[in-house]
Amino acid sequence: MLLDLNPVAFHIGPLAVRWYGIFMAISFLLGAWYLYREGLRRGVAEDFLLNLAMIVVVAGVAGARLLFVLANYPEWFVREPVQVLKIYEGGLAWHGGLLGGVLAGWWYVRLHKKEFNVLADLAVPGLALGYAMIRIANVFNQEVLGRPTDFWFGRWPAQPIGTLIGLVLLLRYFYLERKDPPSGYQFWSFIFYHQLLRGLIEETVRENPLEAWGYVVPHWGLGFFTLAQLTTPLIMLLAYYFMRKARLKGPSRGGSYRLTLFPRPKP
Repeated sequence: MLLDLNPVAFHIGPLAVRWYGIFMAISFLLGAWYLYREGLRRGVAEDFLLNLAMIVVVAGVAGARLLFVLANYPEWFVREPVQVLKIYEGGLAWHGGLLGGVLAGWWYVRLHKKEFNVLADLAVPGLALGYAMIRIANVFNQEVLGRPTDFWFGRWPAQPIGTLIGLVLLLRYFYLERKDPPSGYQFWSFIFYHQLLRGLIEETVRENPLEAWGYVVPHWGLGFFTLAQLTTPLIMLLAYYFMRKARLKGPSRGGSYRLTLFPRPKP
């Protein structure tokens, strides 16, 4: 059963302020605040951190919107270019936002000869919280719906499942921070586990179009394979490569704790 919610929070004259924009703005502000605070504690210049946050946010939103339109409504670029700009109506692709933000951030960090991995780690809380809050906003927009099922709840709660994934990864980040992990491990392991949980759980119950070998489990409402599921293994392999590289490089933030993805049992 879908909730009958108004996607518009309030109006300022003719301008409609939507819940989607409010949740997105809050996640951006909190993520940028954490990056700024922790960056200053590590001796990074204030101007650099503020510029980095703005560049990553703008590039992330642009990448998220462009990939969404390319994957779903490529004709908009020719027939309705104004639609491409209407991000307040929803329609952002996580992978596009991540790619846009990472590429822009990497370029700016390299330009100023800073260490990318250290700053990328500080972006994880913003990414995790942003994912959780945008899934809440999806409820107001009646999008990212779960598949119908014969279970008592009628339809899989895809948006709350996505929010839970984001919150679990946020808690994981702060738990690992106490162990002082190697630079880069936090960021790449976040990508790894986010893709694992999204591909295995959220995308399985989400009502997305199925691609190659498409199949829906009768009565249960479980679907295989969406486009995100098909690209998940490649992204996980890439993330695992950088996770392992960070772990083998060893601690570079003042600690001696070494993390392992699959710890060996003690004899």
